[in-house]
Amino acid sequence: MAILFSDLLAKGVRQGKIPAKEQDARTWYRNTARKYSSVTEASLRKDKTRLKSKIEVGSMYMFSYDAKTKASLPYFDRFPLIFPFRAAKSGFYGINLHYLPPTLRAKLMDNLYDVASNKKFDESTRLRLNYSLLSSASKFSGFKACVKQYLNSQVKSRFIYVYPAEWDIALFLPTENFAGASKSKVWADSRKMIT
Repeated sequence: MAILFSDLLAKGVRQGKIPAKEQDARTWYRNTARKYSSVTEASLRKDKTRLKSKIEVGSMYMFSYDAKTKASLPYFDRFPLIFPFRAAKSGFYGINLHYLPPTLRAKLMDNLYDVASNKKFDESTRLRLNYSLLSSASKFSGFKACVKQYLNSQVKSRFIYVYPAEWDIALFLPTENFAGASKSKVWADSRKMIT
């Protein structure tokens, strides 16, 4: 997977697409990532330097998850793509972008770039997130369908760190893995929640 990320980044840079900094580049990376029909969790774990035991608020991660209350849930994502934004008792809250269909995911991400800590889009870049900010701005309306609480005891892998320059690539890779419903059902429910 590191090869996929670095290959896409290199191809984009050769074409003058600077990751995350301009809308044209964001669109190019997103459209290119959509062309990948299968990306496996195992391929994402090959780059050991990305595997983290702890998370930081405002960074992007993927991980394996098994919901404790799955028997009573209509569905859940077994491989979330999140920006954690707050610690919780025995876990954390995060925005899982997989709960939005691609067009709404892109719209929310474009607005989230406005709260980036800097415009370097390197390892120092994080989103300055908190629930109050997200709930008070109409431009973040899609986040409501994405807010999920995760229990540390149910995290079944190390966290895969996604570098800020790769956020637009990760956004559109087909890595959502819903249990209990199809992604079309999940996305339809999310659309209803935010309209």
